[in-house]
Amino acid sequence: MNQMPHDFAVGGVYMPPLMVAGFLGVLAAVATAWLLNRCRLSKYFFYPPLVFLALSVIYTVLIGTFVVKV
Repeated sequence: MNQMPHDFAVGGVYMPPLMVAGFLGVLAAVATAWLLNRCRLSKYFFYPPLVFLALSVIYTVLIGTFVVKV
């Protein structure tokens, strides 16, 4: 059966599932970037902001696919 994605209600405000997945993806990317900076592994990247953007997109797609079910 094909189910339509439902909106998330937070305090009476409805948010689309992709917005929730994007927010969680950015939070996961912030945590990963912090961990990379803490372990001094980010110095091996040519342009760390681009790595942060790529991590945000990857985490958003993974969270949207497996957790939020966009």
